[in-house]
Amino acid sequence: MRHFYIIANLDKEYVKEAQAFIKTYLEAKGAACRLNNPYQKGRESTHTDSGQVPGDTECIITIGGDGTLIQAARDLAGRCIPMVGVNRGHLGYLNQISRQEDIAPVMDALLEDRFQLEKRMMLKGIAYHDGKPVLEDIALNEIAVTRQDPLKVLRYSVYVNDEYLNEYAADGVLVATPTGSTAYNLSAGGPVIAPSARMMVLTPICSHSLNARSIVLAPEDKIEIRLLNSGQVVSFDGDSFVELTAGDSISIECSRLETVMVKLKQVSFMQNLSNHLGRI
Repeated sequence: MRHFYIIANLDKEYVKEAQAFIKTYLEAKGAACRLNNPYQKGRESTHTDSGQVPGDTECIITIGGDGTLIQAARDLAGRCIPMVGVNRGHLGYLNQISRQEDIAPVMDALLEDRFQLEKRMMLKGIAYHDGKPVLEDIALNEIAVTRQDPLKVLRYSVYVNDEYLNEYAADGVLVATPTGSTAYNLSAGGPVIAPSARMMVLTPICSHSLNARSIVLAPEDKIEIRLLNSGQVVSFDGDSFVELTAGDSISIECSRLETVMVKLKQVSFMQNLSNHLGRI
């Protein structure tokens, strides 16, 4: 790799220093390294304009937390540019670089093509109001339905491939990818899934039933969540939102778009998971 593009969350501590170090290091090795411009139309933006990313870009380097990488993956979906993350957030399950002393060796591995590429599945969801689509978006981690009123129980029914599955009373429900299994899904008691797997997991959030459990589904399955009461919000990776009411629904399936992640040979998923679980 010789052409890099950095997307940094400049609000986080030590991000500017890491960005300057990486750019200087790569350019000293003869590589091209461009920086994302977070200012669009006179205001600061957390999104990346895909049109600003040069066509010859071979690798996206994100600096921040998992949210920075997830946002970049959503903004650049369809470009199939490999991504690697430098963690300056809290846990950073998706970011393979956490320590300052690891940055230079990883940059060398990228320059010398000593890495593997791993495709991560994404979800596509469509929210319907009065039978008409009101929001369609994609997610790398999860699509979640949560309640607006903290004192109100969310009631919903789930259909898989047009077949009725169950009715739930809970604080919410989410459908996660393997990548998102270590995020909201993990906090809600769902299983951890290896990121290279292709499956979806449906997890009730704080269910009011003793027999409510996560359900792992095949990537070709189609999920429909029908809302039975009002005051709900559906979100895509915690970014795009739309309010829904009783009678509305959300359809969720595997997206044809994928996120390509750089996988460094010396850092396995199990090692990364073990390191992070020990810090919780």
